[in-house]
Amino acid sequence: MEFITEFIGQINGIVWGLPMLVLILGVGIFLTIGLKFMPILNVGAAFKLMWSGRESSGKGEITPFQALMTAMSATVGTGNIAGVATAVFIGGPGALFWMWLTALLGMATKFAEAVLAVHYREKDQKGSYVGGPMYYIKNGMGQKWAWLGTLFAVFGAVACFGIGNAVQSNSIAQVLESNFSYSPLVVGLIVMVLAGGVILGGLKRVGKFAGALVPVMALAYIISGVIILLMHVSEIIPAIATIIEHAFTPASAQGGFAGATVWMAIRFGVARGVFSNEAGLGSAPIAHASAQTNDPVRQGLVAMLGTFLDTLIICTITGLVIIISGAWTEGQSGAALTSAAFNLALPGWGGYLVAISLAVFAFTTIVGWSVYGERCAEYLFGSKAVLPFRLIFILALPVGAVMELDFVWLLGDTLNAMMAIPNLIALAVLSPVVFALTKKYFNDETPVLTESAA
Repeated sequence: MEFITEFIGQINGIVWGLPMLVLILGVGIFLTIGLKFMPILNVGAAFKLMWSGRESSGKGEITPFQALMTAMSATVGTGNIAGVATAVFIGGPGALFWMWLTALLGMATKFAEAVLAVHYREKDQKGSYVGGPMYYIKNGMGQKWAWLGTLFAVFGAVACFGIGNAVQSNSIAQVLESNFSYSPLVVGLIVMVLAGGVILGGLKRVGKFAGALVPVMALAYIISGVIILLMHVSEIIPAIATIIEHAFTPASAQGGFAGATVWMAIRFGVARGVFSNEAGLGSAPIAHASAQTNDPVRQGLVAMLGTFLDTLIICTITGLVIIISGAWTEGQSGAALTSAAFNLALPGWGGYLVAISLAVFAFTTIVGWSVYGERCAEYLFGSKAVLPFRLIFILALPVGAVMELDFVWLLGDTLNAMMAIPNLIALAVLSPVVFALTKKYFNDETPVLTESAA
């Protein structure tokens, strides 16, 4: 086992090394320039489309809004709490700057993913719309590249049991045990029952669940963070200055913080940013492919808000609280660091706020990733595999709650990167399709955009 762990650790170092970071940022830069910065310049219009997308507007399984919330249920999770803290602990405050940059470029990436997912989606044996990287690789790049889509599906089907299942149930169990002394096994069983009730209902039930819970949980966390920042409003500008300074200069050791090079800030800022918002990973377009829409570009505009809200809003709030509180110099990492930061800012209940937020975020991640894994399994084995997959996924939850997760986390993190490789290749190859559809939409459909957004 030690040999396997070491071997996968070496692979992890390669797949999350410089080539991957260059590939992620490179594709993001290429798409942003090719789209003439359209995603960044159309955030306001995208929010209007998201609001109007609460109602059905075409063929599909769930509304455009529910598709976004399903995707966000998987992305708004431990990455927003533990991931940001880990990036700051290892890379210093400058890591947050590189998370921002990754998100700005990631908006174009997420837009392109959703456009291709809707454009190349197809109906399964039950008549439901399915899509994602495996489908736009097969249908867009041709049958000779279908093996690349199969690879994505294999990586996704396995990775969901790590990052989307065991890691999340374990996070819930640990945070509830440390704060409320609940038994991890009992917590795991409760999570299994609650998640099972949603997952067994299929995508439509997941969509309704995510559409109801995700906005509430995200808004509650954002409001709490904003209250803390308003209590320390005079320290916000100095904190931002510290972030920008350490994005380009090494962060010296202080307190329990060991110091960080600029490369560490870049590497962990980009890697944790991608882990949080999943832009380029290929997971979110699986949800967006099922949206009730007749226009891929409309869904692409809605989809890119997932990256904007996840990283530029929620992760920024977490990062600023960590830096303003000074907790980042005390030697803690992960969720413990975020909890300490909120507790310093809101003595007595800040830590409980983080604990509850982490538990709820992790639970929605379980539900969201179940959809991704299910679609990958269906692509590989057909619709007959859907129910067995759901049952196995649900039964694995209490196991994850009680096991040591270093290996599972490492495996899931590695497979996440390996999912990104075929997806990023497809985004680059199929970018002319994205550019052409986008140009046509804004040339021919601007009145529709205005009318729908009004």
